[in-house]
Amino acid sequence: MTEQHKMIWNEAKDYLFIALGLAIYTVAFTVFLMPYQIVAGGVTGLSAIIYYATGFHLENTYIIINGILLVVALKILGVKFLMKTIFAIFTLYIMLMFAQEIMPKQANGLPFKLMGEGQDFMSMIIGCVLTGIALATVFLHNGSTGGTDIIAASVNKYHPNVSLGNVLIAADFCIIGSCMFFPQFGTYMERAHKVMFGFCVMAMENYTLDYIMNGRRQSVQFMIFSQKWQEIANAIGTEMNHGVTILDGHGWYTGRKSKVLCILAKKNESVNMFRLIKMIDPQAFVSQSSVIGVYGEGFDEMHVKIKQKNTGKMKIVFATNNLNKLTEIRNILGNRFEVVSLADIGCHDDIPEKGQTLKDNALLKAQYVYQKYHVNCFADDTGLEVDALGGAPGVYSARYAGGEGHDSEANMQKLLRELNNNNNRKARFRTVIALIIDGKTTFFEGIVNGNITQEKRGGEGFGYDPIFQPEGYAETFAEMGTGVKNQISHRARATKKLADYLQKI
Repeated sequence: MTEQHKMIWNEAKDYLFIALGLAIYTVAFTVFLMPYQIVAGGVTGLSAIIYYATGFHLENTYIIINGILLVVALKILGVKFLMKTIFAIFTLYIMLMFAQEIMPKQANGLPFKLMGEGQDFMSMIIGCVLTGIALATVFLHNGSTGGTDIIAASVNKYHPNVSLGNVLIAADFCIIGSCMFFPQFGTYMERAHKVMFGFCVMAMENYTLDYIMNGRRQSVQFMIFSQKWQEIANAIGTEMNHGVTILDGHGWYTGRKSKVLCILAKKNESVNMFRLIKMIDPQAFVSQSSVIGVYGEGFDEMHVKIKQKNTGKMKIVFATNNLNKLTEIRNILGNRFEVVSLADIGCHDDIPEKGQTLKDNALLKAQYVYQKYHVNCFADDTGLEVDALGGAPGVYSARYAGGEGHDSEANMQKLLRELNNNNNRKARFRTVIALIIDGKTTFFEGIVNGNITQEKRGGEGFGYDPIFQPEGYAETFAEMGTGVKNQISHRARATKKLADYLQKI
């Protein structure tokens, strides 16, 4: 499956699971909540309150309110952000309308009480568990049911310190509390009873939602002791696309030094992790432990407020979530600039690189960030150009071996195979940086010439570093250490030009 096919499949899978979640939500609402006039939060809950009080069809109120919110939000959040939300809104509208048509009716026009008379509380519990499962299914597949989610996302965009959760809770409290203003719900005590039921719905639904979401995010830590630590580390990096930290160990009784691999992973990856380790070293000693939380690249975002200090440094976004590249750029620029990643501005999108040249790809990434987030930014693209291969892999360096991701090991092995018995091993690394400041675009290029080695050498760096030996040096980029590499590399040369330009602004 090519990367494009994988993207299409992932998108199609998201829509299928969003539809499944909405179907569960429809069943929960029409079978367990509506028959007992149980109120809930969100636009669906508000629509139900209006229906109970006036008889105006729930699905009609739902589509009208969401239609108004969509018109406002399209300008604020953009079409791409709202595509799945639009799909969810219209799908839920159709499902709610269909479900009410096929459900047997009570004398008052409400759906039939499946649980029987006097089973309000039990029906509420079942309904809330199902709606929590339904919402979790939608959210885990990058969807949204619209309504107050749109309001929360819009508020959060302009006021980042106001969390989505706080906006949603405030909106739900107002919606559920509005029952007190409808005399159709009976006496003051009867209305208060309905409001308290609504708050129970909100609490139980959110608990179910959090339980499922947190279960999917639960992480574990592995400590691996093995004589074959290098093979295991390479396998975990290439086959599971995981970072590995190598710790120095020392046996107390044996007196021997050893290496210990430390890996943080999702709990649902544990079986694959154990299988991989056992295939390489059945005698390996492995410790697995649960961790309370893991925050950072590839895991959860740190949702904390920090006091911004006026450092006097220019703040600029580097359009990457590649920790290796980010660290390298920060080390090269030093303390002169405050460089932040895409994750720091809340961008976790996989920005497509469909350009035919390095310059095209760098510009595409920079334009995407600038147009969507309105921040000064820069992006880079790097390629390895080998003379004997006519300049390949070039713009396709990251995916030279094909497959579905950036597999550095496979890329290097393919390159070495293609250069086997070839005496012309001249090559060059080329980096192009596209900078956008206040709408103005400037490009910077860095090139370093060298040769492709016969085999991998060194354990530092990333990408093709273990097989690239720069001119005038006996070591590969992976052997010389980051201190030397960051002085002479292609990225360093392009970044120094960028820094000189920024200092003149």
